[in-house]
Formats: sequence, C-alpha cells, structure tokens
Amino acid sequence: MGITLLVFTITRFVPGGPLDRMLQEASRGADQGGKRSSSANQTQGGLSEEQLEELEEQFGLNKNVMVAYGQWLGILPKEVRISKREFRDSGEETIGGKLDSATTTDVVLRGDGRAVRVKRSGDAIASAVFSETQQPISAEGWKARFETEADRQQRFRMRNPGNETVPSYAPRAVLYQTRFSGLLQGDLGRSTVYNDPVHEMIFQRMPIALYFGLLTAFITYGVCLPLGVLKALKHRTFIDSSTSVLIFLGYSIPGFALGAILLVHLGARMNLFPLFGLTSPDFDQLTTVGKIKDLAHHTVLPLLCYIVGAFAMLTMMTKNNLMDNLAADYVRTAVAKGAGFRRAVFGHAFRNSMIPIATSLGDLVTIFIGGSMLIETVFDIQGFGLLQYQSVLARDVPVIMGTLTIAAFLMLIGHVISDFIVAMVDPRIKFD
Repeated sequence: MGITLLVFTITRFVPGGPLDRMLQEASRGADQGGKRSSSANQTQGGLSEEQLEELEEQFGLNKNVMVAYGQWLGILPKEVRISKREFRDSGEETIGGKLDSATTTDVVLRGDGRAVRVKRSGDAIASAVFSETQQPISAEGWKARFETEADRQQRFRMRNPGNETVPSYAPRAVLYQTRFSGLLQGDLGRSTVYNDPVHEMIFQRMPIALYFGLLTAFITYGVCLPLGVLKALKHRTFIDSSTSVLIFLGYSIPGFALGAILLVHLGARMNLFPLFGLTSPDFDQLTTVGKIKDLAHHTVLPLLCYIVGAFAMLTMMTKNNLMDNLAADYVRTAVAKGAGFRRAVFGHAFRNSMIPIATSLGDLVTIFIGGSMLIETVFDIQGFGLLQYQSVLARDVPVIMGTLTIAAFLMLIGHVISDFIVAMVDPRIKFD
C-alpha cells in the first residue's frame, strides 16, 4: 500500500498528466480549426469550464490526495452521474456585481433525463424531489449537495493557480450517485490514452510475460546449476577458467545493449532473424508446425538477452556455495565414515549449497510477469514491461497504477514463496 500511495501522490503533481494532455489536444484542435472562440465560457485549451470540471471529476482531481487514493482503492465511494444546476433566475448580474440567486432550481439528471426540483435553505439543500412524482431522489440512491460561491472559486483557484482574477459564481446544486469501484472491487479503471479497461490491457500482455519468464527460468536454472557444480569440482582448471571468462563477458553486457547489437548484425546485416515482434504478419495463416517455427525464430534473440545477465550470478553463487560446503567439516566427516565422493557432494554439500539460491526462487514470480521493458522496447515485443514503459511516457495514470500494483503484489507473493522453499530445503527452519 505504501508503494501505491507514493506513486499515486507523485502522479498527481508531476506535469503532463491526463488533464494536461487533453487540454493540449483540445488546444491543437482549436488551432487547426483556424479560429479560437473568445466566449467567456471558453477557458483553457478551448474547453469550457463545465468540460474542465467534468475532466477533473473523471480523474479525481477535484478531491484531495487521500480521498482520491481511497476512491482508487475502493474503500471510499466515487461520485458518478454528476448533474449540476445553478440557483439563479436569469443569470443576469445585479447591483454590486453578484449573481442573482434563487431558492429553487430544476436539475436534469445525467443519463436519466428526468427533472429534479431542488430547494435550498440558506447554504444547504432543503429538498430534492422528482418533478413528476414528487418522490425524494434519495429513494433511488441519488444524493444532493450545495456548492457555495466560495467553493466554486476555490476550484477555480486550484485549476488556475497563477490567475489573480477570480470570477463571481452563483451557488448551485449538485446531484450525484455513489458507488464503490476500485482496486478492492477488481476495477483498475480505464486507460486515459486508449480508453480500454486496464485489467484487459494487462491480461493481454500476461501470456508473453509468462512465455519468456518460463523459458528464462528453465534455461537459466537448467544450465547454471550443473555448470556451477562442474566449476566447483573443476576449480582452477581450464574448464573453470574458460567458462568464467564467457559468463562474465556476458554479464558485463546489458541485455538491451546486446539486443541492439544482435539486431544490427544478425538481423539487419545478415538477415538471419526478424527485427521486431514475436510473430510474423502472416502468423495466423501458417500451419501448426509453421507457427512453432515462426515463434521460435522470433524468440531466439530476445531470449538470449533475457538469460545472459542471470548466468554469471547464479553460476558463481552455485560454485562458491558448493566449494564452501565441500571444505566444511561435516563433508570430510562423511567421507571419513565411508560415504562415497558422489554421495558427499550431492547428498550433503549440494543440498546445503542450495539454501542461498532457494531464497531467490520466489523472485521468479516477478520475472514471469514483469519481463524487461528495455529488451521488449528494443525488440518491439508487446509484453508487460513495454506496457509499463509506454504508460510512464504517456502519463497514463490508471495503467501506471495497475501495473505497479500487480508488480508489487507479485513481489510480496515471491517473498512468501521464497520463505517456504527455504523451509523445505533447510531442515533447521520450521513454521510453528
């Protein structure tokens, strides 16, 4: 929760958010139209004040950070179908510059079309009933609140912090319904760029992340564990030295940099591998065998970039842990009691050597879904990492929060899994 609250707060104050982007788009549209309206209702970017308020309410910018965060979590209700109408007879200004206000106004409900007669008593709503049936709107879940001139001027100041001239407003009635719709209800919102549900965008990327995550895990552990054992048993031999040079050479090259090199030489110059994507354009027309070959052809280069960095760490960890245990007294005691060398290595030393490695097995959960945004960007693979990268560039706050929440949750699940794996490997640890 702390991670999501921190990022949510940052996204509220950094420039280039969804409201700023929509204002820029509206401003470009007005400029391309060749003429900008000079009406008093036209404010920032060619949008009216009513449209600006709708955008603020859509993204929760009219609420303070904690309230908006509570609505995103789903522990506080959101206001939906907001309908407004001012308390004034004709909209004309009276002597003194104040807007003439009345005690009654008719509000047309958004998405409903019915009219509601709202009466005020001072700075409070006295009654709100449907005009046709005279039934209170509360019977159908509607609520009403009163916005004073000071409340509206405060919203104007928040929207225009550098504007010293604040217009006069008439008080108004605001009718709305509430519903809980947030993380706890499984609703991550909609993308402000594509207008697609965030959870659908994430689920569409999961198969790719799982595909590369599983391949990376199987190849890495399937190669590095035996190689680490071999290096420990062949310490300071040619096999140990030559493999050390190769794995540290691969470790020194970042995966995304290696991907760019491979694309230039093996893709563009030698034309051995495709330059982008995970499948060919005619993938759907291929046979089953053809699809497997095409997928494997596109997988080779990005998979090399995924596994190259993990080889050195896991291999050297296995080697060093095994060498430390082979030099321990309990191994020499086992050999002295008649245990064969193979049994001493794999029956005693190897199991204890796996304890530090077991602590990192839970992190595989994050690998399955997280991917690598840099590698996916280089190869233009539409995975989970690239979705995170694109959402940050576009300031797509719902997608940023959705991907961050899933990544943080999986990280916690990974730590729990690591604890269970360590308990299974290390007999000294028990869950009481």
